Amino acid sequence: MGNSLQDQLLKAGLVKEHTLKQARSTQHKQSKQSGRREPAVETAEARAAAERARVEKAGRDRELNRQRQEEAALRAAENEIRQLIHANRVVRDGGDLAYNFTDGATLKRIYVNQEQHAKLVGGRLAVVRQDTFYELVPAELVERIRARDASLVLVCNQPTAKPDADDPYAAYQVPDDLIW
Repeated sequence: MGNSLQDQLLKAGLVKEHTLKQARSTQHKQSKQSGRREPAVETAEARAAAERARVEKAGRDRELNRQRQEEAALRAAENEIRQLIHANRVVRDGGDLAYNFTDGATLKRIYVNQEQHAKLVGGRLAVVRQDTFYELVPAELVERIRARDASLVLVCNQPTAKPDADDPYAAYQVPDDLIW
């Protein structure tokens, strides 16, 4: 019951097993070949469209890569500034004297000791913004910070120069203890 014609012919002795295997092999090869599709003939238009798409994709990829490199360079510069400020900051512990300065349009206040206040007024210390905090750094560091991001330097007074000997107002000094 369920025997194929080939099996029935083999049992009847009308065909040999060897010829049966050959027939199966050729039948299998033909079915494999007929299942394959012939490659589609590419037209010049399809090739040109594929080339345009490839060129456009390469352009987009280059632009994205350039943007990623710029963002990475910006993050590296920000980290460098952050490390520079953190490594060279002057610690403000136990300050009882308020030093007022402006950050944009807002008035800010930090507490420093007498020595730090004198250095701030004299131009030997500067106030810089680091994230949401304010730090004191040596004035020598200000130019390096300004080269990377000038908006971070909030206060950097010019060092006081000694008065000339011929200055007629040399006797009228402005007191250093004026605090606003």
